[in-house]
Amino acid sequence: MRLSARVDYALRAAAELAAAGDGPTTVGELAKEQDMPPKYLENILLQMRRAGLVRGQRGPEGGYVLARPASEISLADVIRAVDGPLANVRGERPEHVGYRGPAESLQQVWIALRASERAILEEVTLENVATGLLPARVRDLAADPAAWD
Repeated sequence: MRLSARVDYALRAAAELAAAGDGPTTVGELAKEQDMPPKYLENILLQMRRAGLVRGQRGPEGGYVLARPASEISLADVIRAVDGPLANVRGERPEHVGYRGPAESLQQVWIALRASERAILEEVTLENVATGLLPARVRDLAADPAAWD
């Protein structure tokens, strides 16, 4: 699985917002805390706002806050907001890609891969990340030495 810088920044900013609670956090504060370029982060937050994940507040006490509780926003929600579908092949959804002959079963592999990604990314919430209290299944998978190879 390959995550873009856009997704990495979005997830890190979202985790910061989850940890901040109800108070707004400025783009500058988010960028500084996570060592990200502020202009790039601003564009990411706009995408997240359009997706209904964050709200912007104007004024001297302004900034961004999560639009829903952190426990109700999954990592998959954030990824889809800034990068589109979780798994695609050459820009297509796996069920729309067809192969012939010996490669025909690759479509099933891509669909299974997407299902596996979803199983983790939809289970883990921003609250889990911000508090470090990841689901047991995720901790178990990460604890397996083979996962680090």
